[in-house]
Amino acid sequence: MPGTYTRLLYHIVFSTKHRANSITVELQPRLYEYVGGTIRGERGIAHEIGGVADHVHLLIQWRTDEALATLLRRLKAGCSRWVHAEFPTQRAFAWQEGYAAFTVSPSQFETVQEYILNQPAHHQRLGFVEELKALLDAHGIEYDERYLAD
Repeated sequence: MPGTYTRLLYHIVFSTKHRANSITVELQPRLYEYVGGTIRGERGIAHEIGGVADHVHLLIQWRTDEALATLLRRLKAGCSRWVHAEFPTQRAFAWQEGYAAFTVSPSQFETVQEYILNQPAHHQRLGFVEELKALLDAHGIEYDERYLAD
């Protein structure tokens, strides 16, 4: 085959450091714009970005020539620098180390997109750690609970 054809969709979740409620109402829309712009700048597609004050969900399409870990490292570092520069009162803003990433079937694209859009309502019933456990369990990923709560 003369070409490479892919559609690699990922649902990615990561939290603020110590799950601090750092993503304020003022910060959130600009942060999401920055995240989307960073993903586009890295030649990916940000289909949906959402979350609440202590974590973010992304639905992205990523390319084959760059590791997802590289994107997340650049994205989180760049976001932190940008927040510190643009929001001087947010000097303590930081992301928690690590992330969760799940592949998404095209048939589940709209379901995941809706899930991300409904994060505020979803988290009126369920906390971040409970949500993360449910996602990890649903995808058959083993984990140590000691490392989910930090």
